[in-house]
Amino acid sequence: MSAALVVWGGWEGHQPEQVAGLFQGILEEAGIAVDVVDDLGVFDDGKKLQSYDLIVPVWTDGTLSGEAAANVAEAVAQGTGLAGCHGGMCDAFRSSPLWQFMTGANWVAHPGGDGVQYRVKITSDDPLVAGISDFDVTSEQYYLHVDPANNVLATTCTDAVTWYHSPNGPVDMPVIWTRQWGLGRIYYNALGHQLDVIDKGPAFELLRRGVLWAVESKAAARGRDLAPLQSAGNHW
Repeated sequence: MSAALVVWGGWEGHQPEQVAGLFQGILEEAGIAVDVVDDLGVFDDGKKLQSYDLIVPVWTDGTLSGEAAANVAEAVAQGTGLAGCHGGMCDAFRSSPLWQFMTGANWVAHPGGDGVQYRVKITSDDPLVAGISDFDVTSEQYYLHVDPANNVLATTCTDAVTWYHSPNGPVDMPVIWTRQWGLGRIYYNALGHQLDVIDKGPAFELLRRGVLWAVESKAAARGRDLAPLQSAGNHW
């Protein structure tokens, strides 16, 4: 049986325990065993992390040691999937460039705060978004500094709120993407300020598909060789 680790905590405003429960439900419904932990100490055991098929961080802000970040990064590189949403993954551990490099972005602002209405535009024909039309969301609209190597599946236009960034012109800000880290699959969805944003409708379906895609990471990596991607020394 496949196994996943859900780690929740950090800023309570993002309802981490409730969002962790949503991830747990998606995974268990698919027949996946889930360990749910509210302690970052679980990231200190690199060997244990590599035994999971998927890691789901639900931890806004917080501090992660360099060793713990490297443990997660190595587990993903070896084939463990990584999936998350909103601040629980790309506004986690702001002092860790390695975490930002691995996940593909870091949050910098949500102009207008909560309650902004904006449209999520599907921009790919990837199976993860197939059959889902553009839809409207009323929530925080994340402004992220994003890795251009991400495989972007959906975007939003940053013209919903006028603020100091506006003289630069609106941009199509990625909302959902996938990427690779070594042999591991990574999925991120910027929606999910609170549970009610992602627990139903197309937002939930997109998250469900992404999580189940990421949990297949280790199976997809089977038989592949990580050695060509390795070299001596650190790279962060």
